[in-house]
Amino acid sequence: MNLFIHWNIDPEIVKIFGISVRYYGILFVGGILLALLMLEKMAKLQGFTSKEWDKLTLYGLLGIVLGARLGHCLFYEPGYFLAHPVEILLPIQHLPDGGYHFTGFQGLASHGGALGLIIALALFTYQTKRSLWVTLDLVAVVTPISAFFIRMANLMNSEIIGKPTDVPWAFVFEKVDMLPRHPSQLYEGLSYLFIFIVNMVLYRKFKNRVGTGFFFGLTIALIFIARFFIEFLKERQVAFEESMTMDMGQWLSIPFVLIGAYLVWRSLKTKK
Repeated sequence: MNLFIHWNIDPEIVKIFGISVRYYGILFVGGILLALLMLEKMAKLQGFTSKEWDKLTLYGLLGIVLGARLGHCLFYEPGYFLAHPVEILLPIQHLPDGGYHFTGFQGLASHGGALGLIIALALFTYQTKRSLWVTLDLVAVVTPISAFFIRMANLMNSEIIGKPTDVPWAFVFEKVDMLPRHPSQLYEGLSYLFIFIVNMVLYRKFKNRVGTGFFFGLTIALIFIARFFIEFLKERQVAFEESMTMDMGQWLSIPFVLIGAYLVWRSLKTKK
């Protein structure tokens, strides 16, 4: 007798006027809102005005969503989306008969979201003359809690599943197949939750490190180290990865880890 967890959650909670309300959307938005609530208090301690905070929120949200969407389309399915560019930014899918139907945004890449957020914050600091490193450090402290919620959203969708296994805590994602698999979404989500706790503890003790790049470097290094190793337990997301020694997620994680490690080292060598 095994103890496998049979997972068959309907990703749709309810449909209102033909619009589907899903766990994914609620968890995605909820995770970002929770991070913003904490970030707002931290930003005010750094002297951010209400106008600057509103602009930071807008730029950050646009950077995350656009970056994550473009990252998925260009890193994982460039052929399809370059042939159907309207589907990159609109939540629809082209049908064989020539029509369209609403699908929601299916496909967001964390690497693209991270890069989009960095570009958005760079633009924000250029326009407001705020310190880029202070902004990056503050946002980095709370980012992992959003990542945790997003991976829980993936779990509710039975997506980004792990490889088959016989470990007692394996999940049987019945919407995919009847094989017991690693719950890789949980592995990643709990890793991000742990990183968030570490960040909050360090932030409370070492606020003087804000502005040196320490928290930004630590966060991206830890997140993408976790991502790199957990990828070994995941099923490949797209067909072309089958011929690769390491999958696309791992290759994209390496530069983030190296940059993060360098920033931590540079911060520790800097007197604040």
